[in-house]
This record gives sequence, C-alpha cells and structure tokens, in this order.
Amino acid sequence: MAKDPANYEQRIQTVCLLILTALGITGALYFFSSVLVPFVLAIFLTLCLIPAIDVQMKLLRIPRRTAILTTVAVGCALLILGAFLVTVAANQIAESKDDYGKQFQQLLVKTRGLLPPEWYTDPNDAKADLSEPLIRIPTNTIRKVLTDTASSIMGVISNGLLVVIFMIFMIAGKGTYKASPGSLWWEVESRIKRYVLTMIFTSGITGVLVGLVLTFLGVKFGWMFGFLAFLLNFIPNIGSIIATILPLPVALIDPELGMISKILVLVIPGGIQFLIGNLLQPKMMGESLDLHPIVVLLSLIFFGTIWGIIGMFLAVPITAVVKIFLQRFGYTRAIADLISGKTDMLTKSPAGK
Repeated sequence: MAKDPANYEQRIQTVCLLILTALGITGALYFFSSVLVPFVLAIFLTLCLIPAIDVQMKLLRIPRRTAILTTVAVGCALLILGAFLVTVAANQIAESKDDYGKQFQQLLVKTRGLLPPEWYTDPNDAKADLSEPLIRIPTNTIRKVLTDTASSIMGVISNGLLVVIFMIFMIAGKGTYKASPGSLWWEVESRIKRYVLTMIFTSGITGVLVGLVLTFLGVKFGWMFGFLAFLLNFIPNIGSIIATILPLPVALIDPELGMISKILVLVIPGGIQFLIGNLLQPKMMGESLDLHPIVVLLSLIFFGTIWGIIGMFLAVPITAVVKIFLQRFGYTRAIADLISGKTDMLTKSPAGK
C-alpha cells in the first residue's frame, strides 16, 4: 500500500516540531532554573500542607483563615528546622573535608598495592619527591566532591526564602473549590500527595534508623550520616547507594572500631535501605506513579543535569505529572504508555497485516 505523501509529510513536520519544542523547553528549564526550582518545590510542599488545612476545618471547626495561618506557620517552622539541620550537616562536611580526605588517603595507602602506580608515590624510591602526598588523585577528588556537595546544599538553603514566599501565596490563594474525582487536577494532586507523604514517612524512618545504628556502633558524625540518608532517600535507587557508602571511609579508618563493627556499618544500613526501599515503600505507594525504572533513571540524569541536586529530588514527581498529562490526550497516550513500560505498541503488528 502506497504512502499518502501529504500525510507522510505532516507526520515528519509533527515530529520535527516536537523535537524543537522539547529543545526549547529544556533550554527554558535551564536558563530560568533560579525561579522555576523554588516554584516547583513550593508546589510540592503546598500539596503536602493542604490536607492539614482541611483537617483543621473539618475536625477542629477552625475558620479557614486561621487554619491557613497555622498551617503556614507550621510549614515555615518545618522549613527552618530542615534548613538548620542541612546547614549544620553542610558545615560538618566543609569543616571535616580535610580529615575525611586524610582518612581516605590512609585507607588508600594501606591498599595501594591494588592501585595503578601513577596514583601514588613510593617512599622507598630514591628519586621520589616525598613532599608530594602518597595518594594524589583520589584525595583531591574526594575533597572536591565533598566541597561541591556542601556548596550545593548551601545553595538550596539560599533559595529557602523564595520557596516560603511562593508557598504562602499558593496556600492563601487556594479557594474552597475542590477538583472533582477523576478530573486531571484531582489525579495530579492525589498522586503527588501520596508520593510526597510516603517519601517523607519512609525517608524519616530510614534516616532515624541509620542514624541510631551508626551512633550505636560508634561511627563519627553518625547523626549527620543519618540525616543525609533521609535526604538522599528522595533520590530513587542512586540515593540509597550513596547514603550507604558515605560512612565507610570514616568507619574503616577509625582505630577504635573493630572489624565486626566496620562490617556492620555497611551491612545494617544497607539492609535498612533495602527493606524499606523494596518492601515498605512500594506497598505504601502502590501504583501511584506507574513509571518504568529506566524512565526514572533517565529523569534523574536529565533533571540532575539542568537543575543540579534539587532536580534529582524533583525528577520523579515531575515525570509522573508529565505522564498523567500525556495519558489524557489521544495523540500522546502512546508516549505515556512507554513511560509506564507498556510496550504493546512496539511489539504488536499493525492492524490489517
């Protein structure tokens, strides 16, 4: 059957327009990130606080304005508390980066026989410059990573005021109108609420348990690693791995810790991350997002590239919202199915063949 030239040309134009639109949206997200990141973050925080207003109005019979004021006050208090904890953790990282680097260097010195020769200086070599550190590249790398992490966290704190302003106006501007069940906004609101509240609950449990375990085992900065586990748990898959590995150099070098304790530093937090991430969290979240793991990974890479670490925190809920919008329109429903991992359209033969 011959192709319709007009229809074929229209399809090509449509694909080209979609590609140009995607590039334009990516550029806009990157160049306006200083405003968009606090705005999007405020949207998700507002979705978490709106149920508190409804509870106060229905159960406590509190007037709407009073409920809004109390909710905004509680939300600001929580943001200030979170900012304080993040600031203290960032300062701990910045202040201890040299000690952390030295500990990492000592670890690498003990295992330098396994490293490439160009990575270290042999002190037994008569021609060696002993003024140079025994381990050069890895130490500089770990210090740079820690410094960049602390800078990223402090950058998030600096945008906190803008997030609060957006959040106050969103909560105050929300009317008494509620979206009807089954509507587009109702689906977006219900799914994102469930995702955010589930992540806060499970991440809180993870952070508390990891912090208690590390403190009980005698690991330095145990509470800080527990708080970082809480934050990193919002980054699917990658965050839990990073949170498990972070305390290892400190534990391995600490002479006061026995070999069993050093093994438990990896095994117990890793087990906690695995159980909560693979058993508790999916059961609570259900099919609220319906995203394929590959799509989740790609979204983390994309938003992490244009928005940094905050983009990785927001990548999954943003992708879920985009998927809901695509699902609602016939022309884009096939893309939404691919995002969900439904590949029937790729495996089935065209009709009539």
